[in-house]
Amino acid sequence: MPSAAVPWVAAIAMLALALSSPGVLNDGDSFLHLATGEWMISHRAVLHTDPFSFSRPNAPWLSHEWLAEILMAEAFRLQGWAGVVALTALAAALALFQLARHLGRWLPPGANLFVLLLAGVCVAPGLLARPHILALPVFEAWVAELFVARSLGRAPSWFLLPLMCLWANLHGGFILGLLLVVPLTLEAILAAPAAWRAVLARWGGFLLAAVGAALLTPHGLAGLVFSFELMGMPELSAIGEWRPADFGTLQPQELALIAGLYVALTRGARLPRLRVFILLGLLHMALQHTRQQMFAGVIVPLLIAEPLGAALPASRHEHHPRRWSAAGAALAVALVALRLQFPIIRTDSPSAPIRAVQHVPPALTAQPVFNDYFFGGYLIFVHIRPFIDGRADMYGSAFLRQYLTITRPDKVALETAFRTYGIGWTILMPSNPAVGLLDALPHWCRLYADGVAVVHARCAGRPK
Repeated sequence: MPSAAVPWVAAIAMLALALSSPGVLNDGDSFLHLATGEWMISHRAVLHTDPFSFSRPNAPWLSHEWLAEILMAEAFRLQGWAGVVALTALAAALALFQLARHLGRWLPPGANLFVLLLAGVCVAPGLLARPHILALPVFEAWVAELFVARSLGRAPSWFLLPLMCLWANLHGGFILGLLLVVPLTLEAILAAPAAWRAVLARWGGFLLAAVGAALLTPHGLAGLVFSFELMGMPELSAIGEWRPADFGTLQPQELALIAGLYVALTRGARLPRLRVFILLGLLHMALQHTRQQMFAGVIVPLLIAEPLGAALPASRHEHHPRRWSAAGAALAVALVALRLQFPIIRTDSPSAPIRAVQHVPPALTAQPVFNDYFFGGYLIFVHIRPFIDGRADMYGSAFLRQYLTITRPDKVALETAFRTYGIGWTILMPSNPAVGLLDALPHWCRLYADGVAVVHARCAGRPK
């Protein structure tokens, strides 16, 4: 395949996957991000306190993804859920296009496609209508420039600084981009020990400037330390995306690991020692938290591309960039236009108990609700104040521990919390252990149940 075709093949494949996959909308936080973006557009302000929950009203809240949420809300205003999917798909496709072009500096087309396939396998599970995908092209551009700079023996371009500012306003993952500068600075120093002061000045100056760019958000220093505070919450392990990878069944990350080991052992690619440590750190992150697999899927290909390219036989590249660019762009426009022609009508899903909420009388929805963690975003979207939602950082460790104790289930904790918060009804997944406890309590009755959600309400005539 001609080298000019590889980025377009990768981008169109990712675009088609994202535009057609129902899983892109299979996350409750998508509802939360849309509601947050809509609030900020309507009020022309960035949120600093919580306007949504009843359990933590006006609590301090760092809306660190504010810019991505506004973009998502604007897409929803224009084209509904199809617009949100199109925006997500275009961001993912652009990131893979950029990655293919950067890998093409070092890898022949066949190897490039193989590495891109592994990267796509790691990115696909995180392909959701959420801010981290909108930030993915910025993430890839930042990381790629760091490795290109090392390859050319220079410091990173200061033209990256506006990207860091943009990234810091899109998603909290910018912290990883800053941290990655540190080992690459050390690698640059070790590569030129005689000029270590000059190297440190260039790379260190860039890092300080990048930190300054990351502070240019509505939240300033608080936005910079947010990720460290979030990662320090032990209760995160109870949330799906923060759990370790489960290798009880075949996982995308497992395929990438097996393929990577095969290439490393059969092609003789040798990584510099510091890059081995970076690779091990990324592997630890991806194994510790499922959501980190996507970041590893972007960084690792760029980390190994140059050593791998040096170990592979050179191949002749054919270039027809204008022809492939015209064809690729036309196909991308056609795919997005086709997607926008067909509105997406949301139906029940694990994060959207649509029918269950429709069966709750309006007078009851105005009362305090105890809801499943994964339903919180949808409740906010339909203007019901939840007990809890996906903003673990805002609710804090103590509140999360209380929620987990209630759903363990613990009868005393449940009844105490329900009295404290005046809970009038509940909506939980059928698998939530608290459902069985509520079924057994004499003053609670099932109001509705299906395969997605179970609704309980206080039985008429029974005391609270």
